[in-house]
Amino acid sequence: MKLKNSPVRHTNWFAKAPLAGNTVALGLTAVLAVGAQAQSTATLPTVEVIGTSALPGWGQPRHEIAAPVQSAKSRDIEASGALDLSDFLNRRMGSVHVNEMQGNPFQLDVNYRGYTASSLLGTPQGLSVYMDGVRMNQPFGDVVSWDLIPRGAISTLTLVPGSNPVFGLNTLGGALSIQTKNGRQDPGTVLGLTAGANQRRAFEFEHGGFNQHGLDWYFNSNVFSERGWRNDSPSEVRQFFGKLGWRNDATDLSLTLVHADNTLTGNGLQEQSMLARDRASVYTKPDETQNRSSLFNLAARQALSDRLMLSGNLYFRRINSATLNGDINDEALGQSLYQLSADDQDALTAAGYAGFPADSASAANMPFPFWRCIAQGLQNDEPAEKCNGLINRTQTAQENYGLSGQLNWAGTLAGKRNQFLIGAALDVSQIEFKQSTQLGYLKPDRSVTGISAFGDGVTGGTVDGQPFDTRVHLTGRIQTWSAFASNTWSPQDKLHLTFAGRFNSTLVQNRDSLHADNDPASLRGDHRFERFNPAFGVTFSPSRALNIYAGYNESSRAPTAIELGCANPEQPCKLPNSLAGDPPLDQVVTRTFEIGARGGSLGADSLQWNAGLFSAENQNDILFVADNQSGFGYFKNFGKTRRQGLELGVDAKTGKINWGIQYSRLDATYASPETVNGAGNSSNASATAGVPGQDGTIAIRSGDRIPLVPDQILKAYADYQVTSNFKLGASLVAIAGVLARGNENAAHQPDGSFYQGPGQTSSYAVVNLTGNYRVTSQLQFIAQINNVFDASYNTGAQLGANGFDANGNFQSRPLGGSTDTGYPRQNSTFYAPGAPRALSVTLKYTFR
Repeated sequence: MKLKNSPVRHTNWFAKAPLAGNTVALGLTAVLAVGAQAQSTATLPTVEVIGTSALPGWGQPRHEIAAPVQSAKSRDIEASGALDLSDFLNRRMGSVHVNEMQGNPFQLDVNYRGYTASSLLGTPQGLSVYMDGVRMNQPFGDVVSWDLIPRGAISTLTLVPGSNPVFGLNTLGGALSIQTKNGRQDPGTVLGLTAGANQRRAFEFEHGGFNQHGLDWYFNSNVFSERGWRNDSPSEVRQFFGKLGWRNDATDLSLTLVHADNTLTGNGLQEQSMLARDRASVYTKPDETQNRSSLFNLAARQALSDRLMLSGNLYFRRINSATLNGDINDEALGQSLYQLSADDQDALTAAGYAGFPADSASAANMPFPFWRCIAQGLQNDEPAEKCNGLINRTQTAQENYGLSGQLNWAGTLAGKRNQFLIGAALDVSQIEFKQSTQLGYLKPDRSVTGISAFGDGVTGGTVDGQPFDTRVHLTGRIQTWSAFASNTWSPQDKLHLTFAGRFNSTLVQNRDSLHADNDPASLRGDHRFERFNPAFGVTFSPSRALNIYAGYNESSRAPTAIELGCANPEQPCKLPNSLAGDPPLDQVVTRTFEIGARGGSLGADSLQWNAGLFSAENQNDILFVADNQSGFGYFKNFGKTRRQGLELGVDAKTGKINWGIQYSRLDATYASPETVNGAGNSSNASATAGVPGQDGTIAIRSGDRIPLVPDQILKAYADYQVTSNFKLGASLVAIAGVLARGNENAAHQPDGSFYQGPGQTSSYAVVNLTGNYRVTSQLQFIAQINNVFDASYNTGAQLGANGFDANGNFQSRPLGGSTDTGYPRQNSTFYAPGAPRALSVTLKYTFR
């Protein structure tokens, strides 16, 4: 929000400039008024106010914040043509890139400065996300489901870099604070219809209004569906947002309901040779996620005086998620699956089956080994090794409720302007997580059909010949209380000093419904994590066109229930949706240094620029260590990781053109040595010349790069107002190549036989175009082309065992092989493919 030569008055706090979340105009007016001895006739220059906490407050001018904060408004999101919030962050925000590891546009891994906010359970999360003061990171795993955040209801967003402790747990690399629309600021009714490639269809309805009695209301509804550009990848998104508010001269109340009911198909990574043949292909299927969520948030703000304001909220959120994933059974790789024994034939005959091949079965005349799988299942005779498919199911129920409050005071300290806030928060969560694995077989289209056998110790599931129960039924309770404070003192008009801190206390209680408390496989555990995190910052403005800043801050992340439940090397788990064991982990602590400068011109053709350096170091970072069994592993604390870099940016308005360029140089490395499994890496310790290593390790050295983090990011955009009714926009996202997971030592070299693919991605650039034509004052026509030049690119990669040969048949041991273990598997590079060129058109009609 900007103040434009507004007189300083305090007779009505909310009527003309409402407290719109973190950018509160009259709060700043009060602050500046105190510094100016409350001269009621004073006027102010244009100032942009940025929120400094998750709750609404007075905020601070950007030049008083010791960090390169980025912000955007609803019109910026709409102009970008982004599908959802994560897509917008990728298109316009500096130092942000995405990995499409799930293969669905609503399930992106958003990475900022090498820290991640992901919808994938088990991914170490490093960014906190808030909407109207409610933490959107889910209790179980700290994941962020981007499909549950309605893009059309966003009013403003602020991306705060670094480990700012005021934003609470999980703010390791940054915090994203979202404020939503209300009827007073966004009145009117808008209908939108969208049609596009891959049978994309969308309908959006928006309505807001207010009356003279202080009431205001706002509603936003979005219904979206598409076939998806990859095979068998449909998605449906249904979102509703409603807000009812009331305000008078000193009080502002609002009640918000956010509901979503979505079905997403994310077919994940694809093996490099299959991808080369058909970029729309999928490795295995189905891979479906269902999310159903309801959020209630009651927010209040009360002006106690010209110098005091109290704000707070009370919220409740329930999330039900279910996944259905068809996967390869790694235990079947290298097994002899096709030839039926006499016992197999007898079991099938007794069960009423007929028509199965009695002998000489092979991949050539028996396209998929369902007979052997079914026969072994009927005999309860280790079907886990004879079935080449698995169906993994999960169900997660989460209830999250809490309250938070914050007091803002604007006054003087030692006769100089001072702004102080103090607050506290309580968050309580109840979770229930169920996981099961059903054995099955792969069909020619690589879908998995289940049989009546399950991968647990009762029905014959094994790991290294020992019974292994893959079922999980975990219940838990997570409670976090915290107290925080921040103070900015201005000993001079050009100099501002900030001191802040937060104390967090988190209790994680896991209970196992399948295993007794004394069972080594039990998930039971009680863990408490406590820490005080400080922050310091200074900004100095030698002139109106130049601002210099420096800052230091700390934050922490308590291990999540999934990490605590998968931290025992003796009880490895299978990601993303399995748990086992429960030894303790230490919380992650991040320390961040920032230094930089920013400034710009104040003329009609404005220009804003920024340049900065940052360095963030994680202590006790949490790393997933793969076990010798492919797909299994455990979480452990990793000594240190480091992320540092250079950020440059410029935004300008020149005549009819708004344009901007952002460049980031990132250096994300391990800062401690470690040994991890490297079965898919040609340099693993058990590999020798001409002989692949099946379960060897690789050594990570201090200074090795962290996978999936590019070392360079370039973004550019330009919006040209051709005529008063016609506007064109273009954007560029260019990303350097990244290392694949499994290639942490960067030593993988493909041999074209047992190891295929380079173990990294290539650099890529994507150009998007938008056009907006206003047919009348009420009707708009919007056209958009994503990936204009149809670039073929990959956003992420991973090394792993390839279950299929060049003809698409499952790679079992050839008939006549001497031993199952003597058949070497083929390893390959798996990629997360980016979307091809796609056109969409939208009609919007605004009712006046």
